[in-house]
Amino acid sequence: MKRYALGIDIGGTFTDAVLFDQEKGRRLAAKTLTTPGDPAVAVVNAVDQIMSREKLSGREIDRVVHATTLFTNALIEHKGAKTALLTTEGFRDSLEIGRERKYDLYDLTAKKPRQLAPRDRRFEVPERILADGTIHRALDEQSLEQIIVALRDKNIESIGIVFLHSYRNGDHERIAGEKIAKCLPEISVSLSCDIAPEIREYERASTTVANAYVKPLARDYLEALGERLGSRDITSPLMLMLSSGGLTHVGEVRRSPVQMLESGPAAGALAAADISRIEKLDQVLAFDMGGTTAKLCIIDGEEPEIVYRFEAAREKRFAEGSGLPIRITTVELIEIGAGGGSIAEVDARGTIRVGPHSAGADPGPACYAQGGHLPTLTDANLTLGYLDPASFLGGAMSLDRNAAESAIIECIANPLELDLPRAAFGIHEIISEDVARAFRVHASERGFDYRSSSMVAFGGSGPLHAMGVALKLGIPRVIFPVAAGVMSALGLLASPLSFEVSRTHERFVANLDAAEFNEMFTALEREAKAPLEAAGADVGNISVTHRLDMRYHGQGHEIEI
Repeated sequence: MKRYALGIDIGGTFTDAVLFDQEKGRRLAAKTLTTPGDPAVAVVNAVDQIMSREKLSGREIDRVVHATTLFTNALIEHKGAKTALLTTEGFRDSLEIGRERKYDLYDLTAKKPRQLAPRDRRFEVPERILADGTIHRALDEQSLEQIIVALRDKNIESIGIVFLHSYRNGDHERIAGEKIAKCLPEISVSLSCDIAPEIREYERASTTVANAYVKPLARDYLEALGERLGSRDITSPLMLMLSSGGLTHVGEVRRSPVQMLESGPAAGALAAADISRIEKLDQVLAFDMGGTTAKLCIIDGEEPEIVYRFEAAREKRFAEGSGLPIRITTVELIEIGAGGGSIAEVDARGTIRVGPHSAGADPGPACYAQGGHLPTLTDANLTLGYLDPASFLGGAMSLDRNAAESAIIECIANPLELDLPRAAFGIHEIISEDVARAFRVHASERGFDYRSSSMVAFGGSGPLHAMGVALKLGIPRVIFPVAAGVMSALGLLASPLSFEVSRTHERFVANLDAAEFNEMFTALEREAKAPLEAAGADVGNISVTHRLDMRYHGQGHEIEI
């Protein structure tokens, strides 16, 4: 009899697994170090811990739900596939030109986002589709054949195809994609008419290239994970969390992995929203701090805010426009490089700086005793007595306090002539202030008054810093949930199957034809329901929400209706 549901969340430092007994209402959790070289190894290590402890067979598990930050980390660290861009003749430089807007007018050294497809891996082909979808110039297939040769010579692993106005007519993209796939089957192909079929060339190109950049990584990882789970007799379908907080099946993520960029943080936000409903709290700040990053999300009216844009790999933490624009539906949150593995150092001004660089899982903080020698936030919290070295990870891993103290003394205390407790507390306090400052900015941009809200603190490091952050912000109530360290994995099990699709159809309201308008939405419904039905959803219980992006004539941007 299948009675268990399994949630798996991969973070930059730890991989969490939660098994929920649907018959008895019990929760069983395991936490293990992430294995960056092969993340699927950490997943099965965590699953094996639980199954061994409960003496379970994989055949008793009827639902597996997964979220990960692997694809976001690949973008940030530039560890994705060797990617090319194929675009309409004359539009090779659209990624650099962007919106012709400098994100910081007064910073003479401001860096533009580093492109995932450098200029020497961008190719132009003669073709032109007009804004109404009509073909002005046919695709030059002879030029395309020459480009295919260049792709082979450059050992390209993945390509994004972005032609002008393909959101209205994707025929040329499909012809080019099919020809490349036929001639170079080893190359992964992403079409903008499938990945981001919306108006605005720059955002569409950036999203499609990002998808191409992580697509081979997603394919290889999901194949490895499926094989390893299958070897444990776990044969139930693998469901994956999207950045929007919904779930979908493996096939959809293999096609469009860019939708998973914020899947891990979204799971935590949904778990915090669940608590806000249970406790009947109107306004909640979800504070999730793990080993690598801290995430903050506003829960207003028992639901996290959903937005339809995202910026990855920002050059400047709070500066909009300093990252790569991604057109996906995502839970609105702010993420900073502050976690247990954040490395502390003395900067050029003679002050302590912590993060954004992290020791990660390998080699990890000095106290992990696996090769790390730089002081981190976890080393500071251990030194201050906030962590018990004997019960870390439920006693599965012991911490070396002497190694932590030695790292802080050598790198922080001695250079600044501080005693050990003061140096350790300085590291702890700086992270708390960084988190508080990030949320002040986030809240003020959204007009959110957090002084009467409640904070839900979770993640491996969140509860250690929650009270300090709450005091700095003037938040009167902090909630520490049971199993806070694995709450994101638990949130996966409370998430519904859902999927969103969008299309651009520019029309004046006065010129709308009722039959045409209804057919647009009917087609979108069919497209949105297909992955849900493929994932096993009950067709009769699917509900549909319609939204319109509208603007007054002459305005440059839309509002959601």
